[in-house]
Amino acid sequence: MIHKLGLEKENFHGSFSNQYKPILEVNSGDTVQLKTLDIQWGYSPSPDQEVERYHSRENENKPGHPIIGPIAVKEAKPGMVLEVRINELVPGWYGRNWAGGMKNWQNEKLGLTDSERVQVDWKLNKNTMTGTCEIAGKEFRVGLDPFIGLMGVAPSESGVHSTPPPRYCGGNIDCKELTRGSSLFLPISVDGALFSIGDGHALQGDGEVSGTAIECPMDLVDITLIVRDDMQLSMPRALTPSSWITFGFDEDLNEATAVALDQMVVLMSELYQIEKNEALALASVAVDLRITQVVNGVKGVHAILKHGSIR
Repeated sequence: MIHKLGLEKENFHGSFSNQYKPILEVNSGDTVQLKTLDIQWGYSPSPDQEVERYHSRENENKPGHPIIGPIAVKEAKPGMVLEVRINELVPGWYGRNWAGGMKNWQNEKLGLTDSERVQVDWKLNKNTMTGTCEIAGKEFRVGLDPFIGLMGVAPSESGVHSTPPPRYCGGNIDCKELTRGSSLFLPISVDGALFSIGDGHALQGDGEVSGTAIECPMDLVDITLIVRDDMQLSMPRALTPSSWITFGFDEDLNEATAVALDQMVVLMSELYQIEKNEALALASVAVDLRITQVVNGVKGVHAILKHGSIR
């Protein structure tokens, strides 16, 4: 069954909680089609229409990312895994990113805390999948590779949780590999899973070094939600058209690396039916470690095992 969600205020929130009431209940295997807002809680369908601003129905003091949900999946129970299959992603016509001019660790290290904050406005063409911007009177062009930055289920912990840091239950992972044709696997902590999604990106480099990608609305996000009782996970995992991916999140980049590597070695032990130390030996010659993002307080590292790299 295909469900469609519109841009109604009651569909948006800016935090995580396992007490939020679902806006939609689906069966495992159902598909959901929706639009997402830009990072500033706005949406415009075309260049000749003003950006309309939206607000969180939860009325948080400081709402984070504009996310849609939660969506409950009837069969989901704690200990199971939710597969989020990404079928289609169509970016909107505009996007923005920013750099400098605010206090964060990367601006401090680069001496840009007291500089002017730069806003780069991008025009996006979803037909040619290109983006253009103007900086210092010069035009720059990039090829687009859209993905969703934030996909997560509700945490088991009580209370209200902010959106920026990624967690064991997903959230603001900001992994540019999660493009069309990929599946993200999330460990379920509560009945119904309570899945939320948002934070469209038209293009991002590993690290998201300024703090933002090309932040854009999405004109179409098409996903299928599948409950998996044949998997047991303590951290998110992904399957893309090119690779298996495992993740690690921590304020300490070394700790995030250790978690991503441990998750990958466990996966390889399962895939090849070998011991963990044997899997580590193979990982050292076949697995790439990449910095997912360093700007969300909790840093992210992902380990990549390309399909066919070990035969």
